[in-house]
Amino acid sequence: MTDSNNNKLSHFNAQGNAHMVDVGAKAITKRVAVTEGRIFMRSSTLQHIIDGNNKKGDVLGIARIAGIMATKKTADLIPLCHPLAITHVDIQLSIEENPAAVYCQSRVEVSGKTGIEIEALNATQIALLTVYDMCKAVDRGMQIDGVRLLKKTGGKSGEWLAQDS
Repeated sequence: MTDSNNNKLSHFNAQGNAHMVDVGAKAITKRVAVTEGRIFMRSSTLQHIIDGNNKKGDVLGIARIAGIMATKKTADLIPLCHPLAITHVDIQLSIEENPAAVYCQSRVEVSGKTGIEIEALNATQIALLTVYDMCKAVDRGMQIDGVRLLKKTGGKSGEWLAQDS
């Protein structure tokens, strides 16, 4: 992916070395990112989640907390991400029966100088990975799929929407 402003990868300097982008001169704006993804599983695994009889506890509740925690830890995991003072995180998890899946949508907000997309993507990935961890004893064949950015707002580039949203 390239930066839409100048068609250059922003995390490389003139010598081609990776570096953290200087955002010091950028304006502080409200920035929002919305992401989604799913974890597909056997119907019987989904029923365990619905019935609330998972031995590790409330699958969706714990996955929601894991997604929130992941949002706050993104800069510790992604080497060139700036640490951000996140102002809001909302993780929505829902059951989909045909095909059997848990759907996750994450919305992350910040007032800052750089985008929040990576934090929102991390939230979705980790929430879904937590579902996998909690249910792997009954279904190791689960598959996380379709994790993507749906929408981002704020900053100089303004609003971006996924083509099919």
